[in-house]
Amino acid sequence: MAIVSDGVVRMANLAIVSSHAVNGVAELHTQILKERIFANFHELFPERLTSVTNGVTQRRFMLKANPGLAELLCDAVGRDWITDLERLAEIEPFADDAAFRESWRTIKAANKERLTAVVRDEACVAVDPAAMFDVQVKRIHEYKRQLLNGLRVADLYLTLRDDPDMDIVPRTVLFGGKAAPTYWTAKTIIHLINVLGARINADPLVNEKLRVAFLPNFRVSQAELIFPGSDLSEQISTAGYEASGTGNMKFALNGALTIGTLDGANVEIAEAVGAENIFIFGMTAEQVAEHKRRGYDPRTWVNASPRLSRVLDFIEGGSLTPEEPTLFRQTVDDLLSYDRFMVLADFDAYVAAQDVVDAAYRDTESGPAARS
Repeated sequence: MAIVSDGVVRMANLAIVSSHAVNGVAELHTQILKERIFANFHELFPERLTSVTNGVTQRRFMLKANPGLAELLCDAVGRDWITDLERLAEIEPFADDAAFRESWRTIKAANKERLTAVVRDEACVAVDPAAMFDVQVKRIHEYKRQLLNGLRVADLYLTLRDDPDMDIVPRTVLFGGKAAPTYWTAKTIIHLINVLGARINADPLVNEKLRVAFLPNFRVSQAELIFPGSDLSEQISTAGYEASGTGNMKFALNGALTIGTLDGANVEIAEAVGAENIFIFGMTAEQVAEHKRRGYDPRTWVNASPRLSRVLDFIEGGSLTPEEPTLFRQTVDDLLSYDRFMVLADFDAYVAAQDVVDAAYRDTESGPAARS
């Protein structure tokens, strides 16, 4: 608990001592601060660590960014939701209104057409707006696990290569986000996504069912087009590492369903929308912590999963970058050696959850309760 120790100022300790309140941001993250990271300070100052979840403004990310949806909501329940977001709960009865659902789908289709143009113009990739738009846009970081998504895309590609006639929902997988200038691993992940996309998009055996694009220069003006046009929101951080996140809220407000771990504000979103309206997978924060205590061996998960082993062999093998065949060897070695954010442990659960997403996307009428 020392503020100065071994000649070093411990800034987190200084911040807690000198503040009247410390915000853990999301409920889960605040509990981790209280129970593990700053347990001694919580014992000394039991009222100091608090939780006020981050938020976003619906005036920017719905009223401005999604005028079609905003108009539909205003026609249905009035305009009070614009300044009081809780009033959106009043649209729930319209889930049983066929005309409302059809209007909702029409608006989503128009937003996807708009996003299709963005992908074409900015990423130079032609995509079909009728496909499911599966989107992960956020800062590139290992704990946010864009790499897990990349491994899943590689698995789907290999599966489709084995069986091009496989009956799946066509997907467009979109990535976006920026990496810190010196963050080599994050930039390697971006490179991997791009070369995977180039291979997949050029392969006539699979590219009618799977397309991949990395949108450059992710920014608010671009986000205002991405969120309304997305079908699936990827919020797949290692449980216990995401303080909150706001992208998950922007996706949810615009009608995208979430696939994610019980991490950050995903916990609050699940409570708000109901467990039947979100695709939760993977380890909990407690299970992640337990693996750390016992000692985590990533190879255990690879040995137990032939499909995961095949994906890692494919990425490490060099065929994606024949001009530099060892480019991704370090990425795979790091996963097999320590896998700090437990990408491999959650891989099979993630792939299984994506199968549930696929089935849900096909079923436009019966509702999530019937699908569960």
